[in-house]
Amino acid sequence: MSTVVNFHKVVAVAGGFPVLAGLDIEIAKGEIVHLRGSNGAGKTSFMRVCAGLIPISEGDANVLGFDMRDDRRSPRRHIGLLGHDNHLYKDLWVQEHVEFRAAATGAEAGDAGAALRRVGLSDRLWSVPIERLSAGQRRRVAIASMLVGRPQLWLLDEPHAALDHEGRGLLDEILVEAASSGATVVFASHERDLSKSVATRVVTLRGGRLSEDSGAA
Repeated sequence: MSTVVNFHKVVAVAGGFPVLAGLDIEIAKGEIVHLRGSNGAGKTSFMRVCAGLIPISEGDANVLGFDMRDDRRSPRRHIGLLGHDNHLYKDLWVQEHVEFRAAATGAEAGDAGAALRRVGLSDRLWSVPIERLSAGQRRRVAIASMLVGRPQLWLLDEPHAALDHEGRGLLDEILVEAASSGATVVFASHERDLSKSVATRVVTLRGGRLSEDSGAA
C-alpha cells in the first residue's frame, strides 16, 4: 500500500508559535484516519500543513509524492480541505458554486448535479443564493464542492458541524466510498462515534506531536 502522507520530525510555526513540534506520522492510501486531541494539540495545523497552507521549518514532509519543503502548491490540486469555515462564495447560486469548483478541478459541469444529489440537496435549492441557505445546507454545498473535485486526499475539520442526522449519515457514506475508491481521508473530530462507524485508524496528537496511534479504530 502506497504512502500518501509521510512526516518525519516535522516542526511548523504559525503566528510565531510552534504548532507542530517534531511530528512523526505516516498515512497510507485508502486509510480513514480519525485525528483526536484537545484544542491546540495540532490537529488542524497538521491538516493545514498537508494542504500546503503552513510551511514547515524543520523536518521532512511528503504529501502525495511532493516534498512540502520544495513545493507546497502542486499537491493542492489533488487535495480537498473542509474546515470550520465552508469558504463558499455566498453571492453565487448553489449550482453555480459547485460548477465553478468542478471547472477549477477539471471535472465536467454535469458532475455538479451528481454531487449535489449525493449530499442530499433537493434540486429546488440549486438556483437559490448560498447566502439564503441554512447552516446545514451550506455545509452540504461545501461537501458537494469537495466531492466534485474527486480529491486524492480528503482533509476535514469537524466534518459533522451543522449537519443533521441525515446529513451526517450521508457524509459518512461519502467518506467510506472515497476511501474504497482509493482516496485517503483524514478528519479531526471530538466525536468518538465516528471512529466506530467510519475510521480505520485513530491517531491522537498532543502538543504538536504524536501521542497515540491505534493502528485501527
